[in-house]
Amino acid sequence: MPVELIKERYTTKVTELTIGATKAEGGTRTSTVTVGGDSTLPFLHFEGEMPHRPVIAMEVWDIVPEWNAELMRNIKDVAGDPAAWAQKCVSFGADLIYLKLNGADPERGDAGPDKCAETVKKVLAAVGVPLIVVGCGVDEKDNEIMPAVAEAAAGENLLLGVAKQENYKTLTAACMVHKHSIIAQSPIDINIAKQLNILITEMNLPLSRIVIDPSVGALGYGIEYTYSIMERMRIGALTGDKMLSMPIICAIGYEAGRAKESNAPEEEFPGWGDQAERTVLWEAMTAAAFLQAGGHIFVLRHPRSVELVRRSIDQLMTKA
Repeated sequence: MPVELIKERYTTKVTELTIGATKAEGGTRTSTVTVGGDSTLPFLHFEGEMPHRPVIAMEVWDIVPEWNAELMRNIKDVAGDPAAWAQKCVSFGADLIYLKLNGADPERGDAGPDKCAETVKKVLAAVGVPLIVVGCGVDEKDNEIMPAVAEAAAGENLLLGVAKQENYKTLTAACMVHKHSIIAQSPIDINIAKQLNILITEMNLPLSRIVIDPSVGALGYGIEYTYSIMERMRIGALTGDKMLSMPIICAIGYEAGRAKESNAPEEEFPGWGDQAERTVLWEAMTAAAFLQAGGHIFVLRHPRSVELVRRSIDQLMTKA
C-alpha cells in the first residue's frame, strides 16, 4: 500500500525581488536576477514551489584585499582593478557581482563620493550581470558615498547596502529616489530584523525592494544560531509575517575567510590538512548549510567554492 506524504500547507510565500535592469527596462544589464517567491521550506518541492533558484555573487573590492594566499592566487593579476576583477568573476560563473567599497574607509584610502561613483560606473561598463554595492562599513562615510553611488547608477536597479537600525535613513532615501533595492542588516536577531524592515517600509520603500542580511556566521563560528534564526525567518514568511517575507543574503566569503581553520598554515596545525583545500571547503560547507536554512543570495570569494555550491544548488533544485 503506497505511503501518503503529510504535506504542510503555508498561507503565504517569500517576496520576489529582482536585481538589475536591462536596456528595455532603463538599465544596461544583459541579464537580471530574481530571487524569492518560495512557498515552501527550502527544496521541499513536494510541498510547494521554488520558482527561482538560489544565486551566487562573487566579492570584489575597490582596493587590494588582505586575503590569504589561496584566495589571492585566483585574483592577483586583477586585484586593485575592480572592473577587471569583476570580469574574472563572471568567467568563474558569478550570477552577480558584490562590489565592496572598502577604499572609502578613512583608514584604507578615504575615497570620496565621486571616486566611489566612478568605480561603480566602471564595473557596470565592464560586466553585464547585476550589481550589489555595499559601503565600507563606517556609517558616517557610507552616508556620504552611497547617495552618490545610487545617483550615478540610476536606472540600473542595484542592490545597495547596508542599512542598519542605527543608520538606515540616508540609504533608504537614496534607494527610493533612484529606484534601487536595499540590504537590511541585523545582528543575528529576528526582532531587530523585523523592526528594521518596519522602519524602512515606513519611509515608503516597498517590501519587494528589501533583502535581509541576518549577519551569518561561518562553519564552527555561530553557524547553528544563525541557521536557527534564518529558519525562523523562513517559517515566519510562509505563515503570514510580512516583515520577515524578504529574500535573504548571506555574506559567506567574509565570514569563512576570517575563520582560523581557513587561514592557519599547515606547519602550525599539521593535522588539519592542506590549507588551500581548507579555504575552499570552509566557504563551500558554510554555504551548503545556509542553502538548507533558506538563503537566496550567497556571496563567495573562491571560484572552486562557486563551482561546488552551484553543483549543490543544481542537485537540490532537481525535483524527485
